[in-house]
Amino acid sequence: MEKRVLLIGSGKSFMVSSIAKELKEEGFGVVQALPDVTEIEHLEDKPNVYLIYVDDLDEMMEFLVYLRDKSIERDLSISVIGSPDEIEKIYGIISKDKISLVFERPVNVKELARQMNKVVENEDARNQKKRILVVDDDGTMLRTIKSWLSEKYQVFMVNSGMTAITFLAKNKVDLILLDYEMPVTPGPKVLEMLRSESFTSDIPVMFLTVKGDKESVMQVLALKPEKYLLKTMPPAELVANIDEFFENQKMKSMQLQ
Repeated sequence: MEKRVLLIGSGKSFMVSSIAKELKEEGFGVVQALPDVTEIEHLEDKPNVYLIYVDDLDEMMEFLVYLRDKSIERDLSISVIGSPDEIEKIYGIISKDKISLVFERPVNVKELARQMNKVVENEDARNQKKRILVVDDDGTMLRTIKSWLSEKYQVFMVNSGMTAITFLAKNKVDLILLDYEMPVTPGPKVLEMLRSESFTSDIPVMFLTVKGDKESVMQVLALKPEKYLLKTMPPAELVANIDEFFENQKMKSMQLQ
């Protein structure tokens, strides 16, 4: 298992240097960065495990808001080191369910390194899950579907077709759940764009739709998606459809071997 962590904090901080040293001694690959949005955005091959050392919360606010938004798009593992008051304020920006661990200052660096081993193990287990991209202009629907699927799958969310294309240029997924009716670029047009790009042409797509009448269903099926799923179906039924799809994929793969 490759152990990598993105350690974010002041480069001049003695504690940040001590944490980096201890993590490296524990066998971690440590990437260090300032809490700067531009710097983080330009980092290539970033670890999904973030460890943030808070020494000036006010200066980190822009970065924390960026991280909150980024954690909606991507499944990140975020751990935070700070005072109890700082941690409580961070919970007001990034929801608790997005934060893997918190460490109160003063922190025991050896214990922190041991705990981060568990965080990386959990992240490694999560990375074994199938990856699903949900594309929908409705933020509430995105979050709802993610809550239904996150126990079994890695779920990524974008709110437009063009954002989906941009995301897929850098990220691989095993399935796309695509809203049929979206403003600007509707689902059918997005599917056409996906099929025209070499890096997305083979990704399975299921349509999400609110329309279950015969005419609408026939229009959807004419585009030859893997399935169409009604947004109104019970959560267990939607999950079961996706489970069945991946199980059938697995069976076909075994038959070809």
